[in-house]
Amino acid sequence: MMDDKDWADFKRKLKTKTEIDLDLYKEPQMKRRIGNLVARASMDSYSGYFDKVSQEKDEFAAFIEYLTINVSEFFRTPEKFGKLETDVIPDLLKRSQKLNIWSAGCSIGAEPYSLAIIMKEMTPATRHRILASDLDIEILAKAKRGVYTDNELKAITPQRLAKYFDKVEDDKFAVKPDIKSCIEFKRHNLLKDPFENNFDLILCRNVVIYFTEEAKDQLYANFFRALKPGGILFVGATEAILNFRKLGYTSFQPFFYQKPLE
Repeated sequence: MMDDKDWADFKRKLKTKTEIDLDLYKEPQMKRRIGNLVARASMDSYSGYFDKVSQEKDEFAAFIEYLTINVSEFFRTPEKFGKLETDVIPDLLKRSQKLNIWSAGCSIGAEPYSLAIIMKEMTPATRHRILASDLDIEILAKAKRGVYTDNELKAITPQRLAKYFDKVEDDKFAVKPDIKSCIEFKRHNLLKDPFENNFDLILCRNVVIYFTEEAKDQLYANFFRALKPGGILFVGATEAILNFRKLGYTSFQPFFYQKPLE
């Protein structure tokens, strides 16, 4: 029976097994999203569905991937990545020759590898630090493998595809070792784990769609503390921070928020 007690049992089991706290997510959207899975499995309760899906490793991994919305592609919203190359990164390089960058909620790794390509082209003689984190262990494993389909690479130019990837199957390409070696992958729960600091650039895009407003504000406040003065937070194209001034940021450009220089 899908009632409040059943939902509470489901949330408790999920948090115990995965450390995902659904109290920090918008309840109606998450109930609807998970309810679709329950119905598809012909189950009549959230908790019963969780017990069933927990018994099969691959099925549970697919459930967590669905729950954490791991949709990504290289150079997602290319016009925004263009702004990174032409405006944001040149501004950051004026203050620091070596950048400390964090792709928070990196999903399948497309975003940090895109960053590594940009940095390789802009500063070929410099090795920057690129940290890539995600909550989902299975997705992090895919990111570390660095093998992608045509669809995931659709925004990459033929020149970059030839230069930075090796074809391994008819429709699959592997990131070349010199780009892979630029990324440091780490499991991290944005809503629970402590943050590192002294970042020049943080990207958190298409991650917070189901977070509560309180959870978003706390996250953006934590990012603010994690940035160096002058550092920039880059968010998704549907995730403008309307109260950025209240959180201490200034607007560098739409969807790019800067921690003021001291």
